Amino acid sequence: MSTAAQLLAAGVAQLRAAGVDGGARDARWLLAYALNVDAARLILALPDPVTDAQAQQFQNMITARMRHQPVAQIVGARDFWGRRFCVTPDVLDPRPETETLIQTALDKPFDTVLDLGTGSGAILLTLLAEREQTRGVGVDLSPDALQVADRNAHMLGVQGRVQLRLSDWFANVSGHFDLIVSNPPYIGASELETLSAELRDWEPRMALVPDADDGSGLGAYRVICAQARDHLRPGGWLVVETGAAQGQAVHRLFAAAGFVNISLLRDMSGHDRVVAGQHNP
Repeated sequence: MSTAAQLLAAGVAQLRAAGVDGGARDARWLLAYALNVDAARLILALPDPVTDAQAQQFQNMITARMRHQPVAQIVGARDFWGRRFCVTPDVLDPRPETETLIQTALDKPFDTVLDLGTGSGAILLTLLAEREQTRGVGVDLSPDALQVADRNAHMLGVQGRVQLRLSDWFANVSGHFDLIVSNPPYIGASELETLSAELRDWEPRMALVPDADDGSGLGAYRVICAQARDHLRPGGWLVVETGAAQGQAVHRLFAAAGFVNISLLRDMSGHDRVVAGQHNP
């Protein structure tokens, strides 16, 4: 019977041989999941023997990771802003840089919020969980993504304060909101081949590349900026995530659309990441 330490060593070797970046980190995360222990306490379990079922589950996950499937998809979950979210191949894997958008949004006053392209619901549901008096609407063009968001809403206990709708941006949206947030697709089609296999091959293309793509990746921002003010209350805010090289361009789109008090914020790595602007009626 193998020990957890032996399984870990074999898994690390397989991932390194497959050219997976961060293979040692990923193998530890996957082993902790297979053993049902907290990743921070895995070291205490390394001398222990493992069952055949645990060894098989771990090997299946290592095999999936060797094909560059993201760890969050393999285990079906990702921690974001201190909460756990269900993740499937139908939604983007919530990323640490998106927490810059959360912090920016929480600095604004709001009781109602609209999330465009909600995906897993990580942004919208986090905002609702942080502000217990708020209500929100999340829209997405993917019915499968909306099912994931609904599951996450129930997991976080905010299902009574959120509506999830199938909509192409604002097409099925009515009313006005204090806050509109979005992490829209912003990868230019020509950039796809430069992405990691984890992104290119496993995450939903519609969440990566905007439909109206001219190579800049700005198509979704043009739609959002052109229509957002019609759905914002006076003084309300639009807050969006951007690609690291798109901040200035999105800032200009905000200004051209009539937003005021526009700011460009950087993420923890120092990259331009979030643009925020206020509706000036």
